[in-house]
Amino acid sequence: MSTTSHSARALRTATPFVDPLGPTSVQHAPVIQTAGAVVWRIRHDRLQVQLVHRPRYDDWSWPKGKHEEGESLATTAVREVTEETGKPVVLGLPLPGLQYLTPEGRVKRVHYWAARRASAKSDSRALAARTPIAPASKREIDKAEWLDAEDAAERLTRPTDRAPLDAVVEAFRDRQLATHAVVIVRHGRALPRTNWYGVEQDRPLTPLGHGQAAALVPVLASYGVDAVISSRWERCATTIDPYVRAANLRPEYSDNLGEAQHERSPARVAAAVRDLLEADRASVLCTHRPVLPTVLDVLGQHSSRAVAATLPRRDPYLEPGEALVAHVARTPKGPRVVAAERVAPQVF
Repeated sequence: MSTTSHSARALRTATPFVDPLGPTSVQHAPVIQTAGAVVWRIRHDRLQVQLVHRPRYDDWSWPKGKHEEGESLATTAVREVTEETGKPVVLGLPLPGLQYLTPEGRVKRVHYWAARRASAKSDSRALAARTPIAPASKREIDKAEWLDAEDAAERLTRPTDRAPLDAVVEAFRDRQLATHAVVIVRHGRALPRTNWYGVEQDRPLTPLGHGQAAALVPVLASYGVDAVISSRWERCATTIDPYVRAANLRPEYSDNLGEAQHERSPARVAAAVRDLLEADRASVLCTHRPVLPTVLDVLGQHSSRAVAATLPRRDPYLEPGEALVAHVARTPKGPRVVAAERVAPQVF
């Protein structure tokens, strides 16, 4: 196995926009995409992580599994970790991935996140939006153990599996491991203006746009989203509606997030984004392409240079139905975006 040559910090900040694993060095080799997480907790001020044991290989490693068609990689990670540990999780920071050649001559690419154990109380909305997941059989996973980070490094069967652990330890030391997600969504594909003869606020989604809206549900649930704010315009409200229904949430609709009101007063959009950064809960904001520069400017103001440099800079910023996930940590100086990633829900 071999990790990328970048540092853990660089990988955390660059993961979403430049594939951190890089192109495969094995030309024409079939690629197997997998995803998982380093599940962490704090006990007596000590960082602990959860390892699983696979009896088939007699190895200790991170919970992970194969990506399935129609899933985002984030959704794969949540599903596989829930299966292998028997408990649901909420994703946090993206971590360094691994890439290696299997004995069969295939390239396996493993994508990792930091993750915390989901709470039946505080994460109830996001959990309600997920499909039920059965635990893995004892033949696949026979043990799941919590270990102090130092002990986990020794228990891991493969030394290269330490790369994501090192990133988690670094984030913990920097007080950037505990984060909440602020997800920015551009509404799904809408009917072209030239094909719509009603008022602009009522222009609807296309069938593809409705598919993108449905595909957002497991993505938002993966990051524990339990607050929704959206432009009142039809194409935004409809984009976020499947998650609102699945999670049984009461959304906040705002005229300030619409194109017309934003043109008159972008400061109100900026204030709404700052409120979400300062809140202690995972949230999603759905808006329009012309509004995105203001949203991204606020995120950049609350980011390090490394993270700000990875934010979209060119029109259209996000594609229709695409999401930008900002991972926000609390610091003495206020909220800080410590990582960001783009997720394009898969529609089939």
